[in-house]
Amino acid sequence: MQRIITPQTADSGAVRGLITALRGRYGFLEAMPIGQSVLGKDITGMMLGTGRERILYAAGFHAQEWITSLILLRLVEDLCIALERGGSIVEIHISDALAGRSLVFVPLVNPDGVDIAIHGSGSAGKYARMVRELGGNQPGKWQSNARGVDINHNFNAGWETLREMEKENGIDAPSPRQWCGPEPESEPETKALVALCCRANFRHVIALHSQGEEIYWRYGDRTPSNSRVMAEVMAASSGYTIADPEGLASHGGFKDWFIEQTGNPGFTIELGKGKNPLPVSEFEAIYAKAQEMLLLAALM
Repeated sequence: MQRIITPQTADSGAVRGLITALRGRYGFLEAMPIGQSVLGKDITGMMLGTGRERILYAAGFHAQEWITSLILLRLVEDLCIALERGGSIVEIHISDALAGRSLVFVPLVNPDGVDIAIHGSGSAGKYARMVRELGGNQPGKWQSNARGVDINHNFNAGWETLREMEKENGIDAPSPRQWCGPEPESEPETKALVALCCRANFRHVIALHSQGEEIYWRYGDRTPSNSRVMAEVMAASSGYTIADPEGLASHGGFKDWFIEQTGNPGFTIELGKGKNPLPVSEFEAIYAKAQEMLLLAALM
């Protein structure tokens, strides 16, 4: 059987097509409308299973990190293959392992930003001039959404502290990266994930980023006691390192907000090593190293 998810440039159109292809082949893979981007592009989710224990995987927060969308889609494909055949992945029988669980996948949180990163400012619609003037056509530079807001700085977790830190670093307006926005959850992409979490009651969440081969697992006083053990299991599986984000990455992130709001575990996994955007030629190696870790993240 020919694979659907192969190494390729994963702009928003490609991701949309891959989701459609997966759902066409695997009828048990459900689609979930999550929301829309600044430019009105659909943010689409998928769900496997009907169990009450729900786990969320989300990817594609940062524009240069589009390889994370492809990694997550490959995980979905592997799970679907195993479920259809009654098979196993890394000696784990998938239908038994997922009994009582539901897995929700959001492969591309920031479709506008990814399209800017891949195709340049011309894909930014009415924001094209601003994006161009901010350097959006410079390779490797653009991480934000179409309005110049860094989605993973826009969540309401230490946001005021983060805003002051950004000001001290000269970031107080639309920017290619690291601007927290005019207020917490100002962006439709952020609002969409917050709304999803508020209605779905996830047991824990996994946010995929690149790069560094690190796992971030704590934020503030509400970090649950089992989070470190879960992170250690994932690290042992993958060879990744448990770490804490530093500087402007210390607040405002999705996993920060989730931990603070729910008291449940949240993790950021920095896939691969190198300089963003990681080359698609490294896709298979990155996935092979992370596959067991990503599966275990659903089973703990």
